Amino acid sequence: MNPVVARVMSTVAGQLGNPSGFLGKGVARMLDRGNRFLIDAAVAASEVAPGESAADIGFGGGIGLTLLLDRVGAQGTVTGVELSRDMLKRAESRLAQDISSGRLRVLEGSLTDLPLADGSLDVVITANTLYFVPELDRACAELARVLRPKGRLVVGVGDPDAMAKMPFTQYGFTLRPVTELAAALEQAGLVVEQRRLEHRPIPVHLLIARPE
Repeated sequence: MNPVVARVMSTVAGQLGNPSGFLGKGVARMLDRGNRFLIDAAVAASEVAPGESAADIGFGGGIGLTLLLDRVGAQGTVTGVELSRDMLKRAESRLAQDISSGRLRVLEGSLTDLPLADGSLDVVITANTLYFVPELDRACAELARVLRPKGRLVVGVGDPDAMAKMPFTQYGFTLRPVTELAAALEQAGLVVEQRRLEHRPIPVHLLIARPE
C-alpha cells in the first residue's frame, strides 16, 4: 500500500478506536450514522424495559445513550463508559440535562476495567468495540461481572470476513471469528445466543448473553 494511504488508514483506525481532537468530532458523527443500524439492533435485542438500569460501554458518538434513555424512561438510569475523553465531553455537553437529572452518568473507563459495581446493571450493550481489546477474556469477564442475575448483555460486531476487506482494519483492529467471541463470553459464565443480521455494506452479528 502507498505510504501516504497507509498513514491515512492508520489515522482512521486510531480515531475509530479512540476519537479525539478535531478529527474526533467528525468521527463521532460518523460513528453515530455508521453504527446506527447495529446499535438500534443491540438495544432492541437487549429488551431493555422502563425503570431498568442500562449501560453502553464504549459509546462513541453517544447515540446508544439516547436510545437507552428513551427505553428506560423517567424511572430508569443509563451509564455510559468511554475511553475517549473527547467523547465523554461531547456526551456531557449534548446530554447535560439527563446528567443533571440523575438519569445519566458518563464515566471514563475501558472494557477491561469497568468503573462499575458487581451486579449493578440489568442491561449492557457494546457495539463495535471488541476489535480494539487485546485481552478478550478479561473484557468478557468484566462485562459478565456487572450484570445482575437476570441481566442481559448484547455485544454487536461487524461480520469479520466483510470487515477484513475494509482497508483501515489492517491497522489496530483484531478481527476475531464470532465463534471465538461467543466462546469467551461462555467462559465468563454466560449463556450466548447468536444472531446474524444482513446489512450493507457489512452484515452484523449480535451475541445476546445472560448469566447461567
